[in-house]
Amino acid sequence: MTDGTRERVLDGSLAELDRAFFASERSARTLVDGLSETHGTWRAAPGSWSVAECLDHLAVGNRVYLEAMAPPAARARSEGRLQRSDAVPGLIGGWFVRSLEPPVTRRLRAPRKIVPRAGPPLADAAAAFFAAHAQVVAFLHDYADVDLAGVRFPNPFIRGVRFSLATGLHVLAAHERRHLWQAWNVRGACGV
Repeated sequence: MTDGTRERVLDGSLAELDRAFFASERSARTLVDGLSETHGTWRAAPGSWSVAECLDHLAVGNRVYLEAMAPPAARARSEGRLQRSDAVPGLIGGWFVRSLEPPVTRRLRAPRKIVPRAGPPLADAAAAFFAAHAQVVAFLHDYADVDLAGVRFPNPFIRGVRFSLATGLHVLAAHERRHLWQAWNVRGACGV
């Protein structure tokens, strides 16, 4: 995605996901454009997150989710499990995705694995987010032909829960929207 081209033409729910990830990247780039280190690491209140911490959280969360999703996706490809239906979440997965969407009305505690570093430099957190985000987009394109709705992966945060790869991609998109919304609110609160 770095050169502005797409590896493969996507349609249906995959195209919607691709557009959602593109919108998140654009939002994040606009968010950090011209933002000083002081404003990027500013917190509205003790215990709240800065813009940099929101981006750091997303970077780590994206990497952890992809680490859980990649082996089942590769196995499905090697077994010839190709796309049979639209890549949409099931009933429970859809509920979970909707619970992540902004505007946030209920705060959730971040799983320990993806709590952001305390006070990461803005440039470092932004670079980590953009790198992890690019990996998510690459995964979407690389596995677009796999049965994303039919292949399951172990949720890396909730023991015993398995989501479809389609649900995982929708979770990642909603999670990015949630924390970019949060980061924009932090930026607004600090007066920039």
